[in-house]
Order: sequence, then C-alpha cells, then structure tokens
Amino acid sequence: MSALGHLIEEEGIATVAIALVRPQAERTRPPRALWVPFELGRPFGPPSDPAFQTGVIRAALGLLESGAGPVLLTDFPADDPRETPDPGWRPPIEAGAYRDGEAEALADAVQAELWELASAYAASCTARGRSTVGLSTLAPAACGEYVAAWLRGTSTGNAPPSPVPDLSPILCLRFAIDDLKAYALEAALAGGGSPSSRQLGDWLWNETATGAAIHELRRRLVAGEDERAKQIAGMFLVPALRLAG
Repeated sequence: MSALGHLIEEEGIATVAIALVRPQAERTRPPRALWVPFELGRPFGPPSDPAFQTGVIRAALGLLESGAGPVLLTDFPADDPRETPDPGWRPPIEAGAYRDGEAEALADAVQAELWELASAYAASCTARGRSTVGLSTLAPAACGEYVAAWLRGTSTGNAPPSPVPDLSPILCLRFAIDDLKAYALEAALAGGGSPSSRQLGDWLWNETATGAAIHELRRRLVAGEDERAKQIAGMFLVPALRLAG
C-alpha cells in the first residue's frame, strides 16, 4: 500500500493510509499514514461505535492538510475504549490443562469441547442474530472432526482428505480452524458482560482445547516437509501475538 500511495501521489492525487503495524509503516514509508493502536482487523477501532470510528477517519483525513513530508507518520492519540477488561465476565466453560505433543488427547478434547460450548454458541447466535461461522462450509461438529483427524494424522504422517470438494486438505484445515475459533469466541459472548478482545484471546489461546490443538497443529505442520502446509500453518493458524518467543 505504501508503494501504491507513492505511485498515486506521482499522478497528483494525495493519499493517506491507516497503519496497524508501526514498524512496517516506518520501513515502507507511505506518503502519509496514521498509526492506530488497535488490534489487526479493526483499523477504525471498535465495531458498532460510529462516533469513535468517525474520529479516526477525521484524524487520518486531517493529515491531508499538513504541510509536513515527504513522508508523514502520525500516531492516533486514543486507545480502543473496549480494550478495558471486564472483571465480571466469566468464560462459558472451565479452563483445561493441555500439554504439547498430546495429539490424540487433544483430538478427543476438541470434539468434547465443541459439545460443551454448543448451548452457549446457540444462545449467542440467538442474542446477536448472526454468526461468522461458515467459512469452511462445514458444520461446527464437522470442523471439529476434521481438525481432530488432522491431529491424529500428523501423529502417523497421514493428512486426511478434504471433505469439501473445492478445497485442498490444508486449505480446508485453515478454514475449519477459522470456524472453530469463531465458534468458541462467539460462545464466550453468551454469558453477558463486555469482555475485551484480549480477555477473549487469552481464554481461547491459553485455556481451551481448541487453542491448544491449533498451536499443536501449527507446530507439527511447520516442522513438516510439505512446503505449502508449512506456509499456511506458519502464516494463518495462530496470530503472531499468540506465538511464544
């Protein structure tokens, strides 16, 4: 986007970008950019908060009036107001304890956890009138079965075939994992309260069988010999901020 911004500016059209990763913006040097301290996927801040989002947009467009340059990188002064933890929020299920390398046990635990979360997920969908689950086109239970099959397959060196005709096994795995993450996080919203995204992330990645299973699959696939699987697992299964070290 930074290179594209410079090309557009050469045609006499002013540009401004929203930067979510400041070091990247510093390296790529866009003509004008507003760095925002929000999580990836939320360049304008919290959802369903038009007043706050309008403030972000106005701050970005305000850079067009600045005479500084040729490269201008400015910090947005406010944090996401919804990132304050809610001390009253409670997760829908009790935390588990999972150890690295236990692929077979994790496979069983993921499927059991899906059933534990089912009522909370259904209540969340009813309350919000929507769900983001569905990227893989598989039902949540089928997603759990496929992820479990991959866990068992990596133990024996055999990847399971894709249950979706138009998707390769590794791409189907990626989408099934995205659906399982959405399923768990939506279930976590059913108990009321206003948990921050960090609270939800801490619960998913540190306390659930789903999070432990995704970490284990990523570790095994990145260490394997399938280059495409290594690339997809390394880039898409676990957020960078959730990787140890």
